[in-house]
Amino acid sequence: MDKIRLVGGTALRGEVPISGAKNAALALMPACLLTDAPLRLSNVPRLADTRTMTALLDHMGVQVGQEDASTLVLNAAGVKDTTAPYDLVRQMRASVLVLGPLVARYGQARVSLPGGCAIGARPVDLHLRALEAMGVEIELNEGYINARSAGRLRGARFAFPKVTVGGTENALMAAVLADGETVLENAAREPEIEDLGQCLKAMGAKIEGLGTGTLVIEGVERLHGAEHSVLPDRIETGTFAVAAAITRGRVTLTNTRADLIDSVIDHLRRAGVEVTVSDGALVVDATRNDLQGVDIQTEPFPGFPTDMQAQWMALMCTADGASLITESIFENRFMHVPELLRMGANINVHSASAIVRGVPKLLGAPVMATDLRASSSLVLAGLVAKGETTVRRIYHLDRGYERLEEKLLACGAHIERLAGTGAEAAE
Repeated sequence: MDKIRLVGGTALRGEVPISGAKNAALALMPACLLTDAPLRLSNVPRLADTRTMTALLDHMGVQVGQEDASTLVLNAAGVKDTTAPYDLVRQMRASVLVLGPLVARYGQARVSLPGGCAIGARPVDLHLRALEAMGVEIELNEGYINARSAGRLRGARFAFPKVTVGGTENALMAAVLADGETVLENAAREPEIEDLGQCLKAMGAKIEGLGTGTLVIEGVERLHGAEHSVLPDRIETGTFAVAAAITRGRVTLTNTRADLIDSVIDHLRRAGVEVTVSDGALVVDATRNDLQGVDIQTEPFPGFPTDMQAQWMALMCTADGASLITESIFENRFMHVPELLRMGANINVHSASAIVRGVPKLLGAPVMATDLRASSSLVLAGLVAKGETTVRRIYHLDRGYERLEEKLLACGAHIERLAGTGAEAAE
């Protein structure tokens, strides 16, 4: 199993091109199942998760063409299997996003339950309740969701009891082919949902309210093919912004949008980081001010993203004073804390909150990643820690960051990937 070795202490300087958004791509790719015409997606990041989704679509009979490194052409004209098997779904929760498109177009789907994950239970019950409101019959049997519809789905009004990104995406994709009007209330407002909606509209869907908590969808008879570019990855943008800040460096982030991370930018500025916004780029400069502790609480978009909580904690470990970090989205999302403690951090966890007191310096140590964003927080800590840090189980990183080491190297980081030994591969 590969690992990453870092030697900390170098202020990052340079330019980082931001890749397409992982979470947007993983919703956009199943949208191809809604039509028998090709869907061309550009700016698709090359990640373990997008490869898993490609494998799942290929299993179903979708023709997947690769025009270039970041452009996929997906053609679902010849789908032969409406089952998403456990062996593929267990690798990635987003696989459940094939459920809505399959039952909407084919009237049936058999999708493995994704189960829990390292950062909490994350059930799919709200996905199923939204589909049931549209007339889908759901049966859970032997670890699978068996969904069936007699004829076209029917439009419905459904209010999500709590905000769910995946549930909103599944319901939205199902509703575009339903008979009549569907209203989704308390829908998630994340940019990735708006991106999905814009792609569906390019395919002929009728959707109003994108970017708000209420989506109104007028079902159509059929969708056609389209071309769509995946929006920039806001979590990668935020992670590299924090990388510049934690090393007290100056980095220009290109191919991105400030409006995707307004909350992160606001908190960085409050901490003393200078962030300059221009068209398609951000300049993050932490060379001139001492950084101060700033409290955060994770919230659904447009609040501070839960996927940036671990990275922010790493930054606060190096700031003056104390900060309170409250996780309100997922349970079990402080599993990076014991690893940061190994590096000399001062963190006390109390239920869903953590008090972080800045220390004069972090110290390099062998650490182990537990999930995607936790792994990035350990890399960030390693960039500034005195001495050598090795991060194991970096397959988590490969799920969500494209060419991470290459981008950091270009900014002066001392980082390398080391091939694991046979004994390490058995971890």
